[in-house]
Amino acid sequence: MRLIAKLIKRSFAALIALMAIAFAAGSILHSASGPPPEMAPDDQQADAIFVDKSDRTLQLLRDGQVIRTYRISLGAAPLGHKQQEGDERTPVGIYIIDWRNAASVAHLSLHISYPNADDRAAAATRGVSPGGNIMIHGILNGWGFVGPLQRFVDWTNGCIAVTDKEMREIWSLVPDGTPITIQD
Repeated sequence: MRLIAKLIKRSFAALIALMAIAFAAGSILHSASGPPPEMAPDDQQADAIFVDKSDRTLQLLRDGQVIRTYRISLGAAPLGHKQQEGDERTPVGIYIIDWRNAASVAHLSLHISYPNADDRAAAATRGVSPGGNIMIHGILNGWGFVGPLQRFVDWTNGCIAVTDKEMREIWSLVPDGTPITIQD
């Protein structure tokens, strides 16, 4: 029994050391997102996005048909609509992708137009800030090696996260002005 415990302890320590080395290498080599991909041809781009928080999926649609589906991570408190800054909730409602950030702290990001007028009014009646900077983004720069493992935890501050590879595809398929519907 002691031998097994000792082997597990050594294996765990080796795994932690490898992750630290990978993180350091990733931070040095990937301190930014790098150049974004080119936009896909117009006839291949999405004209709507649908996010189902309970299923942890993001779908890109064109003419009402699903053209891509992605597994996602959400804010660390995923249930319900975002009420205020710092609540770590992902908003619920209809918004638009209104700008993009190639120099994001995560691998590329598309901004969701939260808060809208209703969100600001609701927060004002409660005397709080509604928050903002809600994005669809990849993994934090330097952590791309985590890949699909990031889906096991809702880790964002209210954003919608995908892998870096998926974010590059979404970036190229989603023009600014695309409506996004987010439901619980």
